[in-house]
Amino acid sequence: MGQKVAGTCYVKVDGEQLVLTGGVEAPLSKVKRETVVTGYFKEEDRAPFVKLDAVMTPGFPITKLTNGINMTVTVEFKTGRSYVLSGAYLVDDVNVTGDDGKVSLNFEGIAGDWQ
Repeated sequence: MGQKVAGTCYVKVDGEQLVLTGGVEAPLSKVKRETVVTGYFKEEDRAPFVKLDAVMTPGFPITKLTNGINMTVTVEFKTGRSYVLSGAYLVDDVNVTGDDGKVSLNFEGIAGDWQ
């Protein structure tokens, strides 16, 4: 019998829950490895991040998100695992689409931890 590993996901930014359409991502590893030659690799630190697609609801926290530079982003996955990004801030362009009201958010931060 199978177990549920994906589905509904919850994201809160400084305690305020966002309405999601999907696309939630968080890194499993704190480093990125690349093979130099077979058996030898280099390793670089990865910036901790959370990416997601949200809906711009009437109460969408525009000011909090666009001005925030030390936010806490908590992602609760269907598996019961959570990823907490601290010292978070938005990177890249933040745009809303008029046809479906979707906003793609890309947070990076100081530390990201799985719980």
